[in-house]
Amino acid sequence: MSNVTVTVEKSTPEIDAQPTRAHIIVVGNAKGGSGKSTTAMHVVVSLLTLGFKVGVVDLDGKQKTLGRYIENRQGYVTKNNLDLPMPSLKVIEPSPKKNMDEAQSDERSRFVAALQDLVYENNFVVIDCPGADSFISKLGHSFADTLLTPMNDSFIDLDLLAKIDETTMEVQRPSWYSEMVWEQRKRRALIDKHKIDWVVMRNRLSHTDAHNKRHIEKILSKLASRISFRAAPGFGERVIFRELFLKGLTMLDLNKKGVGIRMSMSHVAARHELRHLIKSLELPGLEDKVENL
Repeated sequence: MSNVTVTVEKSTPEIDAQPTRAHIIVVGNAKGGSGKSTTAMHVVVSLLTLGFKVGVVDLDGKQKTLGRYIENRQGYVTKNNLDLPMPSLKVIEPSPKKNMDEAQSDERSRFVAALQDLVYENNFVVIDCPGADSFISKLGHSFADTLLTPMNDSFIDLDLLAKIDETTMEVQRPSWYSEMVWEQRKRRALIDKHKIDWVVMRNRLSHTDAHNKRHIEKILSKLASRISFRAAPGFGERVIFRELFLKGLTMLDLNKKGVGIRMSMSHVAARHELRHLIKSLELPGLEDKVENL
């Protein structure tokens, strides 16, 4: 685990030597609807289940999906007197300041303060970024040790990463989001020589349309070497993921005492997908623990 502390000067992280800093996982992309907050919540609960302390920063303070997911979990735990692990949560609300420079400075200060509160009290900190091109999203990306980008298994979401020729299916050029990630990686490398590990997760995988899936898999394979990310499988398209939100539950909670949701074969398959995702992230300290999920 990296022995560093994180502060910010202007819009980039400045890293100094300090003991036992949390590993920071940023969940981000450039659009909504890709299952980003659901993915973040399952990563959080996976780490909690394995015995790690986890902090969460929700940078999308307007929509606050991950924050509400965790609040729903706390309410369900309290109402039903359950013993389920909980993370520490910080939500960064949009600045009320009208001047753009003042608003960015305000949001930066509150984000860095929240991160400083969490980064030495936890083993991992998970940052959920807004699904949009914004100052706070770029700032969040710059702090990543691991960047996890969920994308639906479709050409619409593939456009998030690159422009594709409709006839040849060849990659024409990286998209603005890929270029933004590249810029944040360069900044981070200049500051502390850290290489952000970028993992692109194919999410909401369909059991049909094999032709489309083969095209996307082939394109992602080419892109991975070109813009330097690792591709990881995500979750299949399952209604249960949407249903669990209101209770604040994840696939890992269904067999816990008092939860009262019967496990089906679909749930078992989803747990296997989650275990595979966590393993593919190659997070520090998890080498021999993932099979316990």
